[in-house]
Amino acid sequence: MALFGTDGVRGVANDTLTVSLALDIARGVAAQLPRPARVLIGRDTRVSGPMLEAALVAGFSELGIDVMLVGVLPTPALAYLASAMDADAAVMISASHNPPQDNGIKVIDGQGRKWEAEAEEAVERAIERQNWPPADPQRIGQVLHYEDTASALYRRHLISIFNGRVPDWPVVLDVGHGAAQATAPLVFQQLGIPARVLNGEPLGALINVNCGATHPEVVREAVLRYRARLGLAFDGDADRVIAVDATGRIIDGDEILYVLALDLKARGALADDLVVATVMSNLGLEQALRRRGLHLRRTPVGDRWVAQVMRETGAQLGGEQSGHIILKEWTETGDGVLTALALLSVLARRPTALEEAAVAVERFPQVLVNVPLPGRVNDWRQVPGLSSLVEAAEAALQGEGRVLVRPSGTEPLLRIMLEGRDVDVIQEWAHRLETGVRVALESAEV
Repeated sequence: MALFGTDGVRGVANDTLTVSLALDIARGVAAQLPRPARVLIGRDTRVSGPMLEAALVAGFSELGIDVMLVGVLPTPALAYLASAMDADAAVMISASHNPPQDNGIKVIDGQGRKWEAEAEEAVERAIERQNWPPADPQRIGQVLHYEDTASALYRRHLISIFNGRVPDWPVVLDVGHGAAQATAPLVFQQLGIPARVLNGEPLGALINVNCGATHPEVVREAVLRYRARLGLAFDGDADRVIAVDATGRIIDGDEILYVLALDLKARGALADDLVVATVMSNLGLEQALRRRGLHLRRTPVGDRWVAQVMRETGAQLGGEQSGHIILKEWTETGDGVLTALALLSVLARRPTALEEAAVAVERFPQVLVNVPLPGRVNDWRQVPGLSSLVEAAEAALQGEGRVLVRPSGTEPLLRIMLEGRDVDVIQEWAHRLETGVRVALESAEV
């Protein structure tokens, strides 16, 4: 049984992600915790959030785990609070950037880190075997409410870091009807940053719908209309951010990494001149960093793997093209609001940093295609002829590009990404690879 993907358990609420499954996940997590133990539970604004929260509360309290409810908060806020409130674990109910009908369950340890894959596998085994401690009538977990306290604690944390370090420039915040609405507007206000808020109502039925980090064109339009200095768009659980500069240019995670890396380097705070990013980051970022004497270490897709390599290497900065940025000085996980403030603090010292990044990070065209995979295919190398096609595509790029083939961590899809200077070449080879996979999958042998 494989429930956990690259970012927790996800599915359509009340369909593949049911109340029954949420109850069992809580029981499975509880079986891995010491006694006594305390667990934080937070959620984004989705309509299904309270329903799944109730199931998790029941599963934990049934097995003697005290539950602290913190309400609607970003995932990184929950990660910070896990340590600040001395919890043994935390559970976030969110499907991040997914559409409103989806939801998810992410488990965080007491240090604010995503649970290790081995711990998630232990939960899966416990659920499969229905193997957890028996309920004890003498020890039922308490349910405690910290909604207001927890939100204020996280906001004070951000304000304490950036007070006096950010400019009072007018900005636009698109909180995407998601968890950022509970923190970002107040934090910016208390730091003295004039902020126009878009999609600020906590409407779970509209979370990520034509707004937020997956639709930066919305904040771009507002930046141009209101002549703001910067636009910032967050996803549903606010662990990622995409920026827009005053000219309307969209700034993704790669360029944010470049700006932050140069600033850390200038301050002597970039350990070993190392930046960590996933295989999805553009080759242009790698080359731009190399020209400044910095080097890029790549990981599999997922901020969990970025965080793991950062811990192993001592790196201070890592992230994803999608806008997950980890600044090790302050956090162990991606935090969209913190990243936005860190970017503003750099711009206060170097107002032209975004323009410099635009020149330095030369974008290599990328083409991404998705091919549905049948459940019986566990490794793309099982697809006949695909390895040879990949080798041929790599040869055609002549060292000026990359071919990446990987299964999705959240959907039954094979993702094929090509990157290179010549868009016609990569489009041609993307089509060849996609066709090769589809033809092979239609054969009886696969």
